[in-house]
Amino acid sequence: MMNKLISLEEAVARIPDGASLLIGGFMAVGGPNRLVDELIRQGKRDLTIIANDTARPNNGLGKLVVEKLVRRVVTSHIGLNPETQKQMIAGDIEVELVPQGTLAERIRAGGVGLGGVLTPTGVGTTVEEGKRTVEIDGVTYLLEMPIKADFALVAAKQADLYGNLTYALTARNFNPLMAMAGATVIAEAEDILPVGCIPPDAVMTPSVLVDHIVTATRR
Repeated sequence: MMNKLISLEEAVARIPDGASLLIGGFMAVGGPNRLVDELIRQGKRDLTIIANDTARPNNGLGKLVVEKLVRRVVTSHIGLNPETQKQMIAGDIEVELVPQGTLAERIRAGGVGLGGVLTPTGVGTTVEEGKRTVEIDGVTYLLEMPIKADFALVAAKQADLYGNLTYALTARNFNPLMAMAGATVIAEAEDILPVGCIPPDAVMTPSVLVDHIVTATRR
């Protein structure tokens, strides 16, 4: 085991242009906001973002869209970010809309090594276009493919120096799923504690999944 705490600048410097990023949060609640701001400061470009939403223009990862650093988005909705809609209509950004539950299950499937997800959600709608279907006991399901990414950027309430994480209430949202599906996991934590201060039963993301930790506040 090792101390996984590194500087914010070093963590983001490891992310190349063109990378795919799973970013935790729900309208920026539970989102890694310092990591997002550092992506902007370092000018990372042509990013593929997988997230529940694109937040608002000046909020959370919505700022990445405003700065035109995003090439593609896989998300459940863009309704509260008119900048995402504008860029999509103009052809400046590719948007794949995925039903929220399906998105969560596709990420989970990527994290645990499943070959896909069978869901009836979207059958008979535009969501079905170009996808394989499977009939089981007279019910038609869509085969949705797993989602993985080069990096997962997650936000935790607490982390110890090994990388064990806890989340606060609804800020948990997509973070634990995404921590399983990123090839490299960078956790932004509000509180960084000595090893042993987080009870084992309270750990929601174990250290084996986490590669790097940064602080959520400036020091």
